[in-house]
Order: sequence, then C-alpha cells, then structure tokens
Amino acid sequence: MSSSTSSQAVVDRVQNFVSEHKHAVLIGTAAALVAIGGAAYYASSSSSGPRGDVEKGEGKKDRKKGKKKKTVKDEDGPILEERKPKAAVVEEGEERTKAAASLKGKGNSAYQQRKFAIALDYYTRAIAVTPKPEPVFFSNRAACYVNLNPPQHDKVIEDCDKALALDKNYLKALNRRATALEVLQRYEEALRDFTAAAILDKFQNMTAAEAVERVLKKLATDKATEIYATREKRLPSHMFTSAYFGAFRPRALPELPENPTTGDSTLRMALEALQASDYAHAFTLVNEAIEQGISWDAGEAEALNLRGTFKFLMTEIDGAKEDFLKSIELEPSFTQTWVKIASVYMEQSDPKKAFECFEEAIKHNPNDPDIYYHRGQVLFIMNEFGEAAENYTKSTELDDKFVFSHIQLAVAQYKSGNLANSMGTFRRTLRAFPDRSEPQNYYGELLLDQQRYPDAVEKFERAVEIERTKTPPMNVLPMVNKGLALFQWQQDVEAAERCCQEALEIDPECEAAVATLAQLSLQQGKIDVALRMFDRQSQLARSEPELISALTYQFATEAQVKFMQTYPEMAAQLGQMARMM
Repeated sequence: MSSSTSSQAVVDRVQNFVSEHKHAVLIGTAAALVAIGGAAYYASSSSSGPRGDVEKGEGKKDRKKGKKKKTVKDEDGPILEERKPKAAVVEEGEERTKAAASLKGKGNSAYQQRKFAIALDYYTRAIAVTPKPEPVFFSNRAACYVNLNPPQHDKVIEDCDKALALDKNYLKALNRRATALEVLQRYEEALRDFTAAAILDKFQNMTAAEAVERVLKKLATDKATEIYATREKRLPSHMFTSAYFGAFRPRALPELPENPTTGDSTLRMALEALQASDYAHAFTLVNEAIEQGISWDAGEAEALNLRGTFKFLMTEIDGAKEDFLKSIELEPSFTQTWVKIASVYMEQSDPKKAFECFEEAIKHNPNDPDIYYHRGQVLFIMNEFGEAAENYTKSTELDDKFVFSHIQLAVAQYKSGNLANSMGTFRRTLRAFPDRSEPQNYYGELLLDQQRYPDAVEKFERAVEIERTKTPPMNVLPMVNKGLALFQWQQDVEAAERCCQEALEIDPECEAAVATLAQLSLQQGKIDVALRMFDRQSQLARSEPELISALTYQFATEAQVKFMQTYPEMAAQLGQMARMM
C-alpha cells in the first residue's frame, strides 16, 4: 500500500463516516445542519423506494391510505390537486371567485379526460377572471403544458414560477418545475428545487431524495467531463507522486555508453532528478532526452518507461500505454515496464490483460519482488485478499527490506478476517522498521477501523513524530488520520480541524486534508470554508471519478445554501427534524 492509495482511503473514510452518521451530524447549528443534511445525506446515501409521478395530485388522505396514484397513462387521467381558493375579501369579487372556481372545475374535468388543450384554456380563463391569483391555477395549467405534444417545458417553468411566487412552500409546483428544469438539462436549478422539496417534505419523500441523487450525478458528471476535457494535464501532488515511485524498489542508474550523446547525458540527469524527488525537473529532462535522441536501446527503453510513468500519473492513459509498449519492444526483459502496463490495463478495466502482463514479467525475471507486490495490489483491489496475501508474502521472501510488502500483507490478512495474523504481522513490521512512519500510520488505520481510538491516536502521533525528523517534504497523512480519529472518537470537531489545517500548512496539496476539512467545516456552519475546500478538492482531483465525487459534494452544499436563503425560517424546524430522524 502506498501513500497515494491511503490518501484516497482517508477521503473515502471521512465521507463514509459522515454518511453513516448523517442523523447525528444533522443536529447542530442551523446553517451547518442544513449543509450537512443535504451534502452528506444526498451525496453519500443510497436511497430506495417507489418512484412517484409528479403529475399525481391526490390529497394527504389518499397518500396515507396508500391508494394507487394515477397518471396520464391511467384510463381516467391523473387527478389534479383540489385546493380551495381563499374567499375574496371584497364583496364585489365573490362572483368572480365563483366563476374562477367553476372554470377550474371544468379544467379538472377536461384534464381527467386527457383533453389537455381544453383544460389549459379553462385554467387560463380562471386565472384571468379570479380577483385574487391562486397558485393551484398556475400549477394545474403547468400540468397541462407537461402533457401537450410536444411538452412545453418553458411554459411549465413560467407557471410554476408564478405559483411559487404566491406560495413558496407549494411542493407540487416545486416538483413540477424541478422536473421541467431537469428535462431542459438546467441541472443546477433542478437540484435547487428537488433539494427544497425534499427538505420541505422532511426527508420523508424517497422520490425527492432519489431525484436529488439523480440530478446531482448528472450535474457532477457533466461538469467533470467539461473540466476534464479542458484542464491542462499536470503532475499530481508531490506526496502522491512520491508515493507512486516509492511503490517500486530503487534501481541503480544505468551505465552510459563509452561515448554518450547529448540525449544520453540528459537521460542520466533526468534519472538523477528522479532520485532527488525533483519530479517536475525529471519530467522536463526526460522529454528533452527523448527529443535529443538516445543512442542505446536499454537507455531509450528506460526513458520511455519514465516518460510513460509521468503520463500515467497525469492520467494520459493512452500516451502512457504507447510509451510503455515501445519500451517493452526495445527491452522485452524490462519487468518494471511490464508491471506498469498492467496498471494501464487495470485503469482500462481489463484485468485479464493485466495478469497476462504479470505472467510475462515473471517469465523474464521470476525473482523480481516488485512483480509480486504489484500483482498483489491488483488482487487486493479486486477483493481477492487471500491471493493478494500470497503475492505479498512472495515479494517479502525475495526482498524483506521493502516496508510496503509487509504492511500490505498485514492489511490483506485483516481484510480476510485473519485479525490475529494481521496484528502479529504489524507488530513484527513495527519492530523491523522502527524509523519508518508508514507501519505506525497503517496500523493506526486498522485500530481506527476497530474503534480502538486511544491506540489509533497513539500510533498516528508516533507516525507524525517520525515524519518530523525526516528531511522535507513531510508526509502529513498521519496528521489527517489523527484528526479523523479524534472526530470519530470524541466528536472533537475543532481538534480534528486543527490537525487538517496544520497538514495543509505543510502540504497545501494534500487531498485527504482538504476533503476532511470540507466536511468538518460543514458541521461547524462554516459553509464558505466548506465550499472553498470542495472547490480545492476539485482542483486537486487526479481522475475523473475523483472529480465527480468532489463536485457532487460541492453542488449539494451550494443547493443547501440556496435553500437557506429562500427559507430562512426553516432553521429552527430543521433542528427538530434532525432530532426526530
């Protein structure tokens, strides 16, 4: 296990914790309560239940009886909502009020007979004659626009706007407008309305919850695709890049030919920069070396391997694959390249090809411990923990000085339900690598998973101590993990926040710290901070799925902010709702 995979695990862990404890999280300040009630509840939960039809209009009594809801597909058409217009205050307006009610009744009758154009005309006349506008007239006319052929969704939105201007709590109008906005792919506005409908209905309407999740997914996916297509490719954070290269055992620098070319010398400088963890410089130099020309096949294969690795880290998957294949063509026995091609195939969801690459690597060098470690990683993410453990063990037998093989073996044993073996492996690893922070950190993660909070915090603190003695840059993951442990253990949000803030001061690109701080900020009502953190998380996201996840939380939170701006009086009620959940 490398720090890069652990960083994503921390992000997942904090989001899962928020999702699992969403009811407790809801109880807090009104602003935080709304934000987390939407962002965490909708972005992390998986709702189920029957889907409703936005055109149904039965009253509360019908809903409680559980009667089948009618739609336009039923023989007698959908039932429209029967709201009684408020009596006109001015005496001379009574006749007009009666006339409007009569026209509405005729409109309902025509609607039930699926004569939508006629019904629309009756509702329009009712709107014209009534002395006091009634929201139900506009909402029912909107239902007619939905059922015209073709539907007039813009008109639906206009009428629902008018209905909601008269009664902002009108759920049917909110849902109708949200549905029309979704059809028109105006997803941010649709999310606003579906979110408001869900909260106004006290989170009891599963149809609304499902609609929020559906629109959030569409909105985040579309936005992520747009961002990803135009975003300049760049290397991920220093910690992530270091973690990836650190997942391979170090190799000696290749010997240059007797009369090296300029490209040969530039390649040597690129590899020296890599050893010094100067990744940006190494990337620039290896590109220059390939352009200048490298005089011997093994050197060119090395250069293509390195450039392909950088492209892979920048998610240029096709370009990485092309470089790796050229490298193998030049030097078929280069096992590290075979391992990296396997990673490309896994990224492309082709495990069969990935395992074929591992087998090919073993044919060339069955004693390369990296092959078994990385094959174990693939098996691990496929939840084949027993086979993964066998590969980690093989890797360790070939070279017992590589700390990650020991750590990942312990984690695989833990995932297999072998708790005693896992803890034993970790204790041996701690003794074998007393000056490494990674065993302390990952052991702490397993203790945290067992809810052994004091022991977990102790391990994280020890990992931080070790990291502080090292040459910068510091790995801040143990610091973030400590904050998360304090949060889960004592609900000490402020202490957890301080841990994340300190981590970000040291490493501003630590995605785990950003993601955790975003969630913690929500709980303290610091919505502006949370939104900044979600935006920052989006900027740091390395892959499209990571970007979608960050945007999902960002859009959900923004929808909650809009709700509070429209319904400020709901703050006190939301506190009561949270306690009843």
